[in-house]
Amino acid sequence: MKKKILALTLVLAMVFSFVGCSSDKSEEGSSETTATETTATETTATETTAAETAATETIDMSGVKLMNDGTLTIGVEIGYPPFEDFAEDGTTPVGYDIDFANALGEKLGLEVNFINTAWDGIFQGIDTNYDCVISAVTITDERKETMIFSDPYINNYQAVVVSPDFEGEITSFTDMDGLAIAVQKETTSDILMSDYVATGSIKLTISANEKITTCFTQLENGEVDAVVVDSTVADGYLASNPDKYVKAYQDESEPEQFGVAIGKENTALQTAINEAIAQLTEEGFFEDNIAYWFGSAE
Repeated sequence: MKKKILALTLVLAMVFSFVGCSSDKSEEGSSETTATETTATETTATETTAAETAATETIDMSGVKLMNDGTLTIGVEIGYPPFEDFAEDGTTPVGYDIDFANALGEKLGLEVNFINTAWDGIFQGIDTNYDCVISAVTITDERKETMIFSDPYINNYQAVVVSPDFEGEITSFTDMDGLAIAVQKETTSDILMSDYVATGSIKLTISANEKITTCFTQLENGEVDAVVVDSTVADGYLASNPDKYVKAYQDESEPEQFGVAIGKENTALQTAINEAIAQLTEEGFFEDNIAYWFGSAE
């Protein structure tokens, strides 16, 4: 992309150079300059067209196995804002992952069908109830044993969210010793905090909930001291409720990446999705989507 921009910049520089020279030339020379400008303009148009063509290159879907022809069926856990949630009508899915999934379907030339599924057990539905899972799924070595992943489409960290009146200071997870915390069950946050407790690093009272929304309700009601959650989710909550929540800590020592979870044997779908992600990246889709749902680009 940078090479294309540089080439385009050089061409435009040539155009402006020729324009500047034409004002100093006689009328006889100006006609020659105009021809040169036209050539430069045509070159610019050609390069722009080539860039657009590359960005929208048709993705080969031959060999891709789908549960329903012409449709990408996607497992999601709706109720994990700002990645997945319902609109005010209570039925329309909205969120970062929803926008991504719809853009993905458009790139692949497929309709998109969302299957709302509880997080606990969501991966068991791949190749049975849906073709893939797009639901803020962290790529881990353990998960790679039973599924394959697309290229990452967003980075994430673990964060600690507290109420504005929280009086302690949290500079690491070990500073939470003795606190009551809330996590969503079977998430990376749950696994991480459970490991800290299991190894005796810290003592915590852990409330593991089915929904992340319940965790934030507990925090707001004073039932827990903190919520440990994906930093991207924390950013979404803080952007929507700046007076209710404060991000006390974000662990950037172990970055995570989210990807599309796909059936182990469906490598053709993995390839197609990766091509679509590359095109969306080049077009700036992810930067715009991050800015919209999380308040700022990474």
